[in-house]
Amino acid sequence: MPNEKTLELKKSIVEKIAEDLKKSCTGVIVSYKGITVEADTKLRKELRESSVKYSVIKNTMLKRAVKLADLDIPDEVFKGSTALAICENDYLAPAKILYNFSKENEFYEIKAGFIDGRLATTEEIKELAKLPPKEVLIAKALGGIQAPISGCVGVLSGVLRGLVVALNAIVEKKSA
Repeated sequence: MPNEKTLELKKSIVEKIAEDLKKSCTGVIVSYKGITVEADTKLRKELRESSVKYSVIKNTMLKRAVKLADLDIPDEVFKGSTALAICENDYLAPAKILYNFSKENEFYEIKAGFIDGRLATTEEIKELAKLPPKEVLIAKALGGIQAPISGCVGVLSGVLRGLVVALNAIVEKKSA
């Protein structure tokens, strides 16, 4: 049986993980079994550059932290080798990076995740990963809003051009 000091240390680690989970807008739980050191280093670098926290956590500790954070993640997710990627300010980064990595590496498997405290299935994480970046979505929305206005301006300018042409024709007719 572990001593009191070890239990306190583990308890503080679980509380820290739970705190991080509560602060995060999105998270992805993966199975990393079979990853090479080189691939892991490359993956961690890419995640770090996108402000994604990535860590390998014992299943029992992660399970307790998830319960402490009031996330409803099924127990079968906490089997085998487990790593957690979370991000506080970017909904897409963990899903995109880990999904792309899993496409290149068959052994790397997305188990589940969460979005704003709600359970997200593997399929939902993959769909989230396929979304275009935030800037592209904003540009598309603004383009959709701007299109009718541009059309209206085009129609009105055509009407004004026709009026000016008609007035010029009248002026030329009267002066001739």
